[in-house]
Amino acid sequence: MRKLKTADNTQYGVALTLSKSDDSGFLRLVASHLASQPTASLKEKAYLVAVATTGAGDTSLLICGTDAGKVQRAALLAMSKFIGHIKPLPEQEDGGAIWLARVRGLDWNGYDETALMDVLQKCAQELVDPSRPPPGSCGIDEILALARTRLHRLLPQQALAELRDGDIRVPVLLVDIRPAAQRERHGQIPGAMIIERNVLEWRFDPRYSEGRLDIATRYDLRVIVICQEGYTSSLAAAALQDIGLLNATDVVGGYLAWKDAGLPVELES
Repeated sequence: MRKLKTADNTQYGVALTLSKSDDSGFLRLVASHLASQPTASLKEKAYLVAVATTGAGDTSLLICGTDAGKVQRAALLAMSKFIGHIKPLPEQEDGGAIWLARVRGLDWNGYDETALMDVLQKCAQELVDPSRPPPGSCGIDEILALARTRLHRLLPQQALAELRDGDIRVPVLLVDIRPAAQRERHGQIPGAMIIERNVLEWRFDPRYSEGRLDIATRYDLRVIVICQEGYTSSLAAAALQDIGLLNATDVVGGYLAWKDAGLPVELES
């Protein structure tokens, strides 16, 4: 096996190999060889490997390892990642420690190999207490706090003042990212640009020509993001900074604070 890596004392790797005929039979032979005569790099260690045949037409995929549970988890994750392309063969062996599938419509290029490696990495890791956060993860409160450390947030009155300030040399835009249902129920701000959260980066990334706003050709835009209560807007403004719009920020308290401050709104009649 090439490119072997290790996660929690389990080695994992992916191999793509050409098979001219009887793909599944060939892979069964590979699996039996790994189980009975492991290579020097696999000896005395747990392993989880995927081998896929390449070539014209339908191909096959083998996932095998020393732990049947990890093999089955990898099989389920692979089918989800390559949805519609991988169908398990009905004959499975060794209590699930060998899993074979027929593959359709995949060329097994470098991206597919990387995706398979991701599957194996996740499944090679030992299961931990699911109620405990994994190392390196962050709670939403921490993510929000980190996003806000990058922003010079504005009170509603300050945002309105910037919008009306003719001396500011860069375009200033108030961008309402709330979904239509919230705007219909609570009203909206006259003159605000309506761009829902799911397309925000695509509309403002100067690198992205398809679907980008005509005004979004410069990185110094002053984009002031507003949501319903001022939480999602902070994450959205930080995302705009990630693509280079370093002047992006948001409104403290969101639309509700804007309305409570007596600033202009439009309500549905």
